[in-house]
Amino acid sequence: MKIMLLLISLVFNTKPIKHFTYFGRDREKIHDPAFYNNPNITGAQIRYAWRQLEPEKDIYNFSEIEEDLRFLASKGKKLFIQVQDATFLKENHAVPKYLVADTIYHGGEARQCDDNDCYGYVARRWDPMVAERFFKLLRKLSEQFDGRIEGINLPETSIDISEKQLPQGFSDDVYIAAIKQYMKVTRECFRRSAPILYANFMVKGQEGLKELYDYAEEIHMGMGGPDIKVNKPFQMANSYPLIRALSGKVITGVAVQDGNYDVINVKTNKKVTVPEILDFAQNYLRLDYIFWCTEEPYYTKEVLPLLASLKK
Repeated sequence: MKIMLLLISLVFNTKPIKHFTYFGRDREKIHDPAFYNNPNITGAQIRYAWRQLEPEKDIYNFSEIEEDLRFLASKGKKLFIQVQDATFLKENHAVPKYLVADTIYHGGEARQCDDNDCYGYVARRWDPMVAERFFKLLRKLSEQFDGRIEGINLPETSIDISEKQLPQGFSDDVYIAAIKQYMKVTRECFRRSAPILYANFMVKGQEGLKELYDYAEEIHMGMGGPDIKVNKPFQMANSYPLIRALSGKVITGVAVQDGNYDVINVKTNKKVTVPEILDFAQNYLRLDYIFWCTEEPYYTKEVLPLLASLKK
C-alpha cells in the first residue's frame, strides 16, 4: 500500500529525480549487474581522495576516474564524483603528503575531534595556501572531466575541531568566507557538469548555513548534504528547509548514507521505510539527485526493487 501511494505521488510530482548508487570507495561494485541493469539508476557516485588524485605536488593521477567513467559509459550509466578532503577514521588522511610535510601549509590538515576522542582529519580549508592547492586540483579535474561526468560534489561543511584549541588561522568568519570561495571556484570550473556542495551544519549554526545557501542561489551553485534522515528534528532545523527552498533555483542532491535506513520516523514512531525515504526526498526536499548507499540488507532487498518498479 505504501509503495502504491508513493507511485501515485510521483506521477503527480512532475519534477524528475535522478537516482545514483553511492559506492564510496567500493569501486568494484559498479560491475554488479544488479546495479547497471537497473533502468532507473542513472549512475554511480564514487569518492576519490585528494591524496589519491594528487600523489605528489603537481603530479595528478586521474586514471581511476577514467577507468570508472569508461566502464559506466559502456553500460549506459553516468559518473558523479566526490572529491574527499576529510576523513572520519584515526588512521586515514585525505590530503596529499606534501601538504603535511611542507611547513608553508601549516600541517595541511587539522584533527577532527568530538567530546570523547579524535577520529579523523580535515584539510585546512580556511588556509589560503591549502585552498589554492585544492583549487588547482579542481581546475585540473574540470579540464579533463567537465561535461563528461554527471557532476562533482564537495564533502560536508560540518567539521569537528576543538574550541579550546582552535587551529591556526581559524575563526567562524574565516571559515564561512573560505567555504564561499570553494563554492565560487567549483562553480567557475564546472559549467557543464553539476557542482554540489554538501552543506549540512556550519559554524554560527543556521545563520552560517543560510549565508552559504543564499550565496549558492546568487552564483547558481548546487547544494545538498550527506544524509537523508526523514523528519529528523536536528536536520529539519538546519539544512533541510534551506535545501527545499532552493528547489527549482539550483541543482540539489542528498545522499542516503549508512544508518539512514534505521532512522526512527518521528511521525510514525517506527523505523523509516525505503518508500518513506524516497517520498521525503521527492516531495519534501524536492531533490534533483538522490544518492543511495549500499548498506545491506536494505540496498539489495529494498532499494533496488523499489527503484526498478518506478516508471520513467
